[in-house]
Amino acid sequence: MIGSFVGAAANSVRLLLPALFPSWRFFDVIGPSPRIEVALLQTSDDAGNDWHEVRPRAERLGVAGYLRTFFFNARWNETLFLVTCAEGVIRDESDQPLREIRDRLRADLSRDAGGSAAPWFRFRIVLLSRDAGRVRRDVVFTSPAYTIADGAGP
Repeated sequence: MIGSFVGAAANSVRLLLPALFPSWRFFDVIGPSPRIEVALLQTSDDAGNDWHEVRPRAERLGVAGYLRTFFFNARWNETLFLVTCAEGVIRDESDQPLREIRDRLRADLSRDAGGSAAPWFRFRIVLLSRDAGRVRRDVVFTSPAYTIADGAGP
C-alpha cells in the first residue's frame, strides 16, 4: 500500500515538473523581440519624433515585487498579449491585432493623460535583435495617427 502511494506521488511529480520547469527547446526559432513604442502628437499630420516604449519593464524589482508579480501580474499578462498582437501585425494576419494594440494604447493614454495637450498618438513596432554583439533596432511598422479620445476619430 505504501509502495503504491510512493509510486503515485512520484508519477505526479514527474507530470508536474515539465510545467514548473519548461524546456527552452519548446521554441523552434527564437527571433527578434518586438517592442511597441508610442509618440504623442499635436496634429494628425505629425510624424512623431519623441518615441517612448510602451509599458517598459522595471529596471529593479525588490523581493516583495517579485513575490507579488509571481502570484498576480495581470498587467504583465496584458503586455505579453500586446507583444503577441505586434507579432500578428508583423505577419499581417488581419486588422484585429492592430485594433487591439490601438484600443489598449488609447485606454492607457486616456487614463494617464493627466492634462496632456496632445490629442493624437501614433505607435510603431520595433524589432530588437543582436548583431555582432550589439543590439539592433529595426522599425518594421508605423501606425497612422489615432485620437486619444474614444470615438473622436480613427
